[in-house]
Amino acid sequence: MKTFRKMATLLIVAATLLFGSASAKAAGLLIADGGFGGVLEIKEHDVNVTINNGIAVTRVTQVFVNTEKRQVEALYTFPVPKGASVANFSMWIKGKEMVGEVLEKKRAREIYNSYKRRRRDPGLLEQVDYKTFEMRIFPIGPNAEQKVEIVYYQELNVDHDQATYVYPLATVTRKDINARTTGKFAIQAEIKSAIPIVKMASPSHADEFVIDQHTENYAVASLETAGGSLAADVVLNYDLVRPKTGMDLLTSRQSGEDGFFCLTLTSGKDLAEQDAGMDYVFLLDISGSMANDGKLIMSKNSVSAFINELGSEDRFEMMTFNVNPGTLFNALQPADAANKDAAKAHLDTQRARGGTVLAPAMNTAYKYGDPDRTLNVVILSDGMTEQKERRTLMQLIDDRPRNARVFCIGVGNEVNRPLLEQMAQESGGLAAFISRGDNFQRQAQAFRRKLMRPVASDLLLELDVIGAYNVTPEKLPNLYHGSPIRVYGRYKVSGEKEITLKAAIQGRAISEAVTLAFPQSDQDNPEIERMWALQRVDQLMKQSNRSGSRENVINEIVRLGEDFSIVTQYTSFLVLENDGEYKRWKIDRRNSRRLSRDRAAQARRQEMLDAIRTKAQANIGPQPASAPKTVASPQTGSQKPIKLASAPRTLDPQNNAVTPPPKRRQSRDFSFGSGPVGPLFVGFAVWLRRRKSNKRIGKPNR
Repeated sequence: MKTFRKMATLLIVAATLLFGSASAKAAGLLIADGGFGGVLEIKEHDVNVTINNGIAVTRVTQVFVNTEKRQVEALYTFPVPKGASVANFSMWIKGKEMVGEVLEKKRAREIYNSYKRRRRDPGLLEQVDYKTFEMRIFPIGPNAEQKVEIVYYQELNVDHDQATYVYPLATVTRKDINARTTGKFAIQAEIKSAIPIVKMASPSHADEFVIDQHTENYAVASLETAGGSLAADVVLNYDLVRPKTGMDLLTSRQSGEDGFFCLTLTSGKDLAEQDAGMDYVFLLDISGSMANDGKLIMSKNSVSAFINELGSEDRFEMMTFNVNPGTLFNALQPADAANKDAAKAHLDTQRARGGTVLAPAMNTAYKYGDPDRTLNVVILSDGMTEQKERRTLMQLIDDRPRNARVFCIGVGNEVNRPLLEQMAQESGGLAAFISRGDNFQRQAQAFRRKLMRPVASDLLLELDVIGAYNVTPEKLPNLYHGSPIRVYGRYKVSGEKEITLKAAIQGRAISEAVTLAFPQSDQDNPEIERMWALQRVDQLMKQSNRSGSRENVINEIVRLGEDFSIVTQYTSFLVLENDGEYKRWKIDRRNSRRLSRDRAAQARRQEMLDAIRTKAQANIGPQPASAPKTVASPQTGSQKPIKLASAPRTLDPQNNAVTPPPKRRQSRDFSFGSGPVGPLFVGFAVWLRRRKSNKRIGKPNR
């Protein structure tokens, strides 16, 4: 056997990590001899989360130890959370970090096989199913430790008043695994938000987290324990407050390249509630896959909470489905106490069995449509429907009644998120996702609140002024209260530019213009580059779901995966021992360079957050005399009086120098609902804009 220093290690990731990765086992496990020789202990499990305006970067570092008195081969399993994109995977060999690169899947496999033929000891990481990947690590010596690190990016699920971060741990890959660390288990989250944070809490580990809010835009949550359990999801919620509907902007731009942007549209409290009742048909998935991970129990609790939130003017029906649909009332019934109790009693009798065929249930739900009322079809499922049925489901969305909207609630961590999101978005509805550690009543209240607020429809963003291209989504969905819309794209033109948003709200057409800065250079938010690429790949995959073929999108998906270090069905991670091996195979170190930029930006952000924390803690403990504190001038080194409470400047704890004032906040409010706003268009203009919307929203500049 070769030593770690001499071995060439290959990590081949052939997974649908960014689409189907709805898994719950973010902990990761090393299993000796591919599962036949016992489980290696998890000595340490450290999680560091940085959330920048709703985009979370999670870095998971784990140390495993081989307690056996023999050298073993180990199998590493690590399903990433729902909607996440793996940005890096590293292993340490004799204290040296090995960073991987993303290649086209076939080429990565060919390189792996060439090492295998020469009996060089590789590590192989490949897809197990759409939600899990495995890597073989060899060799791990007697009583030796192995350190691994994975980094993934994700958008948070955000209601207007609450953002939710879930670190999923609840599902294990084998039932006989001891899901506890023998050493430290720690998770720390730092949250930076342009929208003020008013409260932060953990519904899953309330007594174990220490939470500290330093400013209205910065908060920290920390959990650390010895011998911690890895068998329960860690859930963090933080409440936001935006009184008025508005737009927030993040940008990233490298020298000499076109920029990236992320525009977030958020509905505020300025939009009044609707009093009219609506109709609901709840479709509960009771197929066999719902028996796993307690998903049916979560679904029952969720449906019960949703039904309990219905108002006296609402009507509802409770349906179940596996291969066939089943109804409770066979007609819409008033949401009174007796009917709610009947629905809850019916839920208690349901058991998970059979396959998942959603189309017959949706067709049955459409029969409840009333032309004078809004019909909300609410599907609670893990989305584990057959691949061949997906095209049929997309056609069913197109054929729905005029006044029907589809809402998809993904239950559990192993959920087909892309399918449920696509169904909801294309019907004008919403998709939400519930974890075992979540608060079902809160989710139900948020869901109800969204539907009670008016929808801004026919949204148009006019972005020609910045030379925008490759904008996603190409067509903006409806804007609901409590559900922000994120728009990603590239831009060519820099400077202060006026962006116009047009929409229809409560039967009137509205046009609002805001001025935002699109910089020539911005090194502070590199994560949105990967998020843009992730959204582009997702968009291409959805297009292929409609056409039934992926032949026309594979090449572009491979290019995006290689350029932005994204693992897809058609790209893989490959890790070699040193730069010389990469040069021999003529592999560009794109991910290594991108990772260096990402880490530099994260270090700068950490310095800024540390300065905020230092300033916030300045008044704790005995205070000096009233004379102003002094710090060294970065120009002369002389002592000058600096007031620490001065708003636009902060103290850098690293060198006691004063940092420059922060960049202007890229956040603007609209004046929806406060009288005449912009030019008002009616009748023909609204109809005409609908006809033109596909051409005017995010038109690609090819």
